[in-house]
Amino acid sequence: MIKLIVFLPLLAALVAGLGNRALGNATAKLVTTGALFVAAALSWVVFLDFMSGDARSYLEPVLTWIRSGDLQVDWALRVDALTAVMLVVITTVSALVHLYSWGYMAEDDSQPRFFAYLSLFTFAMLMLVTADNLIQMFFGWEGVGLASYLLIGFWYHKPSAKAAAIKAFVVNRVGDFGFSLGIFGTFLVFGTVSIPAILAAAPGMAGSTIGFLGGEVEVMTLLCLLLFVGAMGKSAQLGLHTWLPDAMEGPTPVSALIHAATMVTAGVFMVCRLSPMFEASGTALAVVTLVGAATALFAATVGTVQTDIKRVIAYSTCSQLGYMFFAAGVGAYGAAMFHLFTHAFFKALLFLGAGSVIHAMHHEQDMRFYGGLRRSIPVTFWAMLLGTLAITGVGVTGVFGFAGFYSKDAIIEAAYASGTTPGGLAFAVGVFAAFLTAFYSWRLIFLTFFGQPRWAGSDHIRHAVHHDYESAAAEGTTDSDEAHVDHGTVAATAGPGGAVEGTAGYHPHESPWTMLAPLALLSVGAVFAGVAFHGIFIEPEAGEAFWRGSLAWDAHFYEELHHVPLWVKLSPAVAMLLGLFFAYRAYLKNPGLPARFTASVDTLYQFLLHKWYFDELYHHLFTRPAFALGRLFWRAGDEKTIDRFGPNGAAAVVGVGNRLAGALQSGYLYTYALVMLLGLAAAATWAMTR
Repeated sequence: MIKLIVFLPLLAALVAGLGNRALGNATAKLVTTGALFVAAALSWVVFLDFMSGDARSYLEPVLTWIRSGDLQVDWALRVDALTAVMLVVITTVSALVHLYSWGYMAEDDSQPRFFAYLSLFTFAMLMLVTADNLIQMFFGWEGVGLASYLLIGFWYHKPSAKAAAIKAFVVNRVGDFGFSLGIFGTFLVFGTVSIPAILAAAPGMAGSTIGFLGGEVEVMTLLCLLLFVGAMGKSAQLGLHTWLPDAMEGPTPVSALIHAATMVTAGVFMVCRLSPMFEASGTALAVVTLVGAATALFAATVGTVQTDIKRVIAYSTCSQLGYMFFAAGVGAYGAAMFHLFTHAFFKALLFLGAGSVIHAMHHEQDMRFYGGLRRSIPVTFWAMLLGTLAITGVGVTGVFGFAGFYSKDAIIEAAYASGTTPGGLAFAVGVFAAFLTAFYSWRLIFLTFFGQPRWAGSDHIRHAVHHDYESAAAEGTTDSDEAHVDHGTVAATAGPGGAVEGTAGYHPHESPWTMLAPLALLSVGAVFAGVAFHGIFIEPEAGEAFWRGSLAWDAHFYEELHHVPLWVKLSPAVAMLLGLFFAYRAYLKNPGLPARFTASVDTLYQFLLHKWYFDELYHHLFTRPAFALGRLFWRAGDEKTIDRFGPNGAAAVVGVGNRLAGALQSGYLYTYALVMLLGLAAAATWAMTR
C-alpha cells in the first residue's frame, strides 16, 4: 500500500509530463488527479489504522542504493504514526489542489505540464516524509526544491515569476548547505545515516564535544543547529524567509500546495522526526524556540499592512510556521504536529478561496479594489469565513472550537508550561501574534467581502470589461452573463474611441464546481479537524499510545499543559477578540481610520511596508557585491585577460602574420626565383661553414 501511495504521483507525473500536448489536457488532468485521489484514500486508511491502534511501525524495502565504504544506504519507506499524519496532509491537500486546478487553469495552454509538476512535487514530498535515512530525506528535500522552482516560475513569460523562482531556489540553497553539513557531521559522529540508529544513539552523545572552526563545541548542539539551518530555509524562518512572499508569483494552486501542506512544513517535520537529537541539546532547543517566536512576530506585523490578498495569507503562513517551531523548541512536538495538521486544512482553504476571489475579479489581487463580494460569490465568502474562524482560533473550551482553537491555543499553553525563559518569551509573542493574526485575517474579510465595491480603480477589471464589451458587441448581443457585464451600463461609460472608462457594469461570478468542491471539503477540515483529532496530538495517554516512539513524547509535560492557569487559557481568546474589534472599527465602522493612523506613525508603517527592510539589506550585503564581483571577473578577467591573451590575442597574431605573408606574395615569377636562389645560397653557405 505504501508503495502505491508514494509512487502513484510519480507515475502520473511521468505520464502527463512525457505525454504533454500529445496526451491532451483532459487525459493529463484525469491521470494526475485520479492518482492523487487514490493515494489520498489509501493514506487515510493508513492514518485511521494507526489511530485505532491496529497498525504498528514498519519498513518497506525498495532497493539497495549506496554501498561505499562505511556508508551503507538502502532505499526503504518508513511507515509510523508521524509518517501517517504527513501522508494524510500531503495527499489530501494535493488531491484537492489538483481538482481545483481544473477550473483555475482551464484557460492555460500548458495544463499537462502544470499537472505533471504538481504530481512531481507531491512525489518528492512523499519521499521526504517516508525516508528511513538522511540521504533519502535529502533526496526528497532537494526534490521539492526543484519542483517549487518549476511551479513558482511556471508562467515563465512573466519576469517577476522567473525572478521569484530563482530567489526561492537560491535562498533554499543557503539553507540546504547547512542541512548537508549537518548530514555530513551526523555521519561522522554516528557512523551511519540511518534515522532509527541515530535517534537511538543520540541521548548517549549529550554533553560530548567536537572540534569545529578551531574550537570545541557540543556535538549535539552543532549537529542540530546545522540541521536547523536547513529547516529555516525550507520553512521560511526569519533570515531565510525572503523567498516565501515572492513565491506568490506562481499560480494560486501552487501557493496553496507549497504553503499549506508540503514544502514549508518540511522543516517542522524534520525537527519532529529528529526530536530525540534536539532533546539532547538544550541550546539547540532554545535557538529553535527563539527563531520560531521571532518569525511569528515578524510575519504577523508585516501581514497587517499588505494589500495583495495572497501576500497577506503568505505572511500568515510564515507566522504560523513560527508557532510550530517554538512549539517544537519547548518540547511540545505533538502540539507542533497538531498545528501543522490543522493548518494544512484552513490555510489551503484560505489560499484556494483567495484564488476563487482572484478568478472572479479577473486576476486582480489588490484588496483595495474589492468590496461587497459576499453577495456575488457567496460560496467563496462562507468558505473563507470558516477558514478565518479557524486560523483566528474561535471556540469555547469544553463546547466546540474551530481547528486553530485547539492547535494554536495548545502551542501557546505549552510555551507557558515549559517554564523556561525562551518559552516565556515565546508565550508572550504567541499571544501578541494571535492578536495580529485576528486583525489581518478579519481585515482581509472586511476589505474583500464587505463595504461598497471599489472596482473602478482596478486596471484588471477595466480591461476585462472592455474586452467583454467588445466581444459581446462583435457577437451582436446586448446582455451576456458569460461576459459578466451589463452592456447598457458599460456603454454609458464608454469614452471616445470606445474605451471603457468605468466598471459600473461589472458583475463578479462564482467559480466553477471544480473550484468550489475543494473549498467545501477543506471547510470540513477547518471546522472539525481540531475537535476530532486533538486527543492523539495533545492528550497525554492517547498521544503516547499513538506516537509510540515516532517522536519524543513526555506525557507529564502534556498533563501540565492542561493545568495552566485560567488567564493563560483565556489569553489567546482575548487577543483574538481584540484583533476582531480593531479590524471592525478600522475597516467597517470607520473606514478612514487606517489612513489617519498610518499617517501618524509613518516611520513604523514604512518599516512594516518594507518588510523590516530585509530585502534591501540583503541587496546591499549580498546582491550588489555579487554583481560587482561578477563584473570584475567579466571585464578584467574574461575580456581583458582571457580574451585578450587567449582567443582574441591568438587571432590578432594570426592576422599580423597574414598581412606580413601577404606582403611577400607579389605574384611575379622572377621574385619567387630570386627568393629560391637566395634560399639555396643561404643553405649552401650554412653547409660549407659547418
